[in-house]
Parts: sequence; structure tokens; C-alpha cells
Amino acid sequence: MHPPAWPNASGKHAGIEFYRLLTGCAPAEADISADDDFDRHVLASILAAAVMDGGALAERAGLSEQELNDLLARNFPSATVRAFAWMPRSASESDDETIMVRDLLRAQRSTEGDVGHWLAAMVARRAMEPKHLWEDLGLRERPELSRLLTRHFAPLAARNTRNMRWKRFFYRMLCEDDGFVMCTTPVCTQCNDFDLCFGEENGESRMAERRREYLRGGNDHADAGGRLA
Repeated sequence: MHPPAWPNASGKHAGIEFYRLLTGCAPAEADISADDDFDRHVLASILAAAVMDGGALAERAGLSEQELNDLLARNFPSATVRAFAWMPRSASESDDETIMVRDLLRAQRSTEGDVGHWLAAMVARRAMEPKHLWEDLGLRERPELSRLLTRHFAPLAARNTRNMRWKRFFYRMLCEDDGFVMCTTPVCTQCNDFDLCFGEENGESRMAERRREYLRGGNDHADAGGRLA
């Protein structure tokens, strides 16, 4: 079975178009005031970011094909999209770091149901990407990541009392839980890596960046109706 033809999937704007396909609106227009709406926004954002990376969507999102299909059916039933065929790797072939972060998150869940279960795997997989975590999750800004973690993984989020960057914080928690000392200095302010752990995480979201590039392209990137996405 071939992958479905997302709108503009081969172009620069696949992420926003896929988010729109799932939710009916662009990411910038999403109303996330209610928790359920926020959860749908987060799930759609992660999937959109995974689409932008190319390759098998389920693998890029950190889910099995069945998990992805269940997520789509329950949270985006009006979207006529399903995961295409992909053979999931066995646990022994999965990335060890991803598994450790996933298990850390699942052990610290503060909500019931499948959403938190899925998000633990999705956040762990996306944490392996090179940018700030909020960017690789496709979120609009870092506070959305903090809300996600506080909502679904509250015990873990509460331990980040100094607002450490989340990727660094995950690994610090893993080391501490295993009895290892991650840091070379006893006080963070004396550490040469301070900016890596606590520096600003500002910037443009991945989908906003793609939108800017898309608009800059002018009429060459207009859709069939002449409308820019």
C-alpha cells in the first residue's frame, strides 16, 4: 500500500497542509484554551512535523502503524487519512535512547488514557531530532511544550524547577535515576555548559518558518485555487 497523497506533500508546506487536513485549520489559528483541544493540537503538530521530515510517518512520530491509525481514528475521525504500510522494528532494534526517554515519561504520567501513552512515545522519538524539542514537536512556542509536559507528565515536569532545557533535563533525570552524576561541577552557574542547559530557546516554529518560505516563493507556490496555504 502506497503512502497517501498529502496536499503538497512533496513541497515545502507539507506540514501546515497536513495539520489543516487533520484539524480543519492552520496551526496559527488553533484554539487551545480547552485541554482536549490542546491535546489535539499537540498530536496534529507532532504528526505534521513528522510529515515534514519525510519517510515513514509512524516511525518519524514514534508510533507503530496500529497506534498511529488508532490515534487518527479517535482524534481526527473526519480526516480521511490512515497510516500506510510500515513494518515496525522489534524492541531489540529500536533506539535505546528513545526507549529510555519513553519509559521515563510513561513512568511519570499524570493523565489516564491513550493520549499520554502515545505522547510519551512521540515526545521520546522527536527528542532524537537536532533542534529544540518544542520545534521538533512542531509546536508554536516553548510554553506549549511546558504545558504538554505539565499536563501529561506532571511529576516529571515539577522536578524541572530551574527551567532547564527539556532535552537536557530528560537526560539528567535518566542519569540521576541510574545513580550517575551527569554534571562536572556542583553548581550550574560554574559550568562551562551552562548555556547548553539553560540558554534561550527562542526562535521561529518549524511550520511558521516553512510558511514564511512558502509566502516568499510567491505565485509559484499558490495552490490550484490561487490561495496560499
